[in-house]
Amino acid sequence: MKFVDSCEVKVIAGKGGNGSVAFRREKYVPHGGPSGGDGGRGGDVVFEVDPGLSTLLDLTYSHTLKSKDGQHGMGKDCYGKAGEELICRVPLGTQVFDNVSNVLLFDMDQPDSRAVVAAGGKGGRGNIHFASSFDRAPRRAEPGDQGQERMLRLELKVMADVGLLGFPNVGKSTFVRAASKARPKVADYPFTTLVPHLGVVSIGDEASFVLADIPGLIPGASDGAGLGIRFLKHVERTRALLHLVSLDAGEGRDPLKDYTALMKELKAFDPELAKRPMIVAMSKGDLPEVQDAYKVAKPKFKRKGIELHLVSAPTGENMRPLLIELYKLVKGVVPLEDWSTASP
Repeated sequence: MKFVDSCEVKVIAGKGGNGSVAFRREKYVPHGGPSGGDGGRGGDVVFEVDPGLSTLLDLTYSHTLKSKDGQHGMGKDCYGKAGEELICRVPLGTQVFDNVSNVLLFDMDQPDSRAVVAAGGKGGRGNIHFASSFDRAPRRAEPGDQGQERMLRLELKVMADVGLLGFPNVGKSTFVRAASKARPKVADYPFTTLVPHLGVVSIGDEASFVLADIPGLIPGASDGAGLGIRFLKHVERTRALLHLVSLDAGEGRDPLKDYTALMKELKAFDPELAKRPMIVAMSKGDLPEVQDAYKVAKPKFKRKGIELHLVSAPTGENMRPLLIELYKLVKGVVPLEDWSTASP
């Protein structure tokens, strides 16, 4: 399925029904008086979270979302039927902005989130409401109000406990495949991952967290370089970050310089992101050249107060201890299955 994380849509709520002008015409009831009922209320346009959705693709084809109008009032004191609300399902993590003022209206960040994005118009009153001692046969009624109309912009930010950061080709997708049942594409060229992937990492029967594979970033990402801010925004939802560094054949990459460059991009995009709890690990630990580079890089990171881990996703080396550290970072507790190895 195509991943779409941004779209614009016009929403129009239903118009309220008009009130009715009518009079009673019953045998044996002289001067029956007014009997015009009220119009029904227009239907709302409602957004509801559907945990089964992961993209805004469906809404990209719906340029206008319109709910039903309310029914007009009728004689014999009959009120019009309210218009049906239009329910549109959106993925968890969807933000709804007013496209004109750019104001955030709703943040659908809970599984049971429900928001009325356009309210239906109120139905008009019938002439039964206008009878008085001075006017016993009123011949006026109110028209229904127009429903609310808005131009909205929807932005999807993936909901995950841990966000996976790193330069292209450092092994993020391989790490996700090894840690969960997610199956992002893996290849030996940069920008293999073009959309975020979510995977559930299970530490035990009752201990798990959600890991997000964020497409590779490069210097200048906060200004739109590479995949740029399109995917940096997905990191905002995460509670902690796993920063992967490694060597890339032919690129002459330096792990510490890579880490520093991406931290600079995080600070430029959102200073709060750089303050998130973070673990730094060197991937591809099964390669001899990476093992040699790790011995050189570890003291350099330590001088900056950062502990550098070494992992190998293909062989599973040091994977479980790292995943347990991530679990403790986001949940704040030691998983039950790891009490025996927990430090006192």
